[in-house]
Amino acid sequence: MKTSSYSPHYDKLRAWMKQKREERGLSLRAVSEQMGRHHSVIGKMEQDRRKIEMLEFIAYCQVVGVDPHEGLEILIQSIHHSALSANYLRSPRID
Repeated sequence: MKTSSYSPHYDKLRAWMKQKREERGLSLRAVSEQMGRHHSVIGKMEQDRRKIEMLEFIAYCQVVGVDPHEGLEILIQSIHHSALSANYLRSPRID
């Protein structure tokens, strides 16, 4: 399976990250300060302009106060759903 940091699977993870940050009332600057990163780095992660590194993702989740497993589950479900759809499309039709 060929994947990219800019795949639709990552789009779902990025949306989840931003949603969780906003639900907790945290700004990009607040998260970036606690992570010791420039706010533009965090913004680019959320906006599909920067690769999501695993260690940064875990740190982000810790700062935001969410379980990183929840975000990984979103990726897993997205990949699983995509694989099921691909298999369905490749399966021979029986009429």
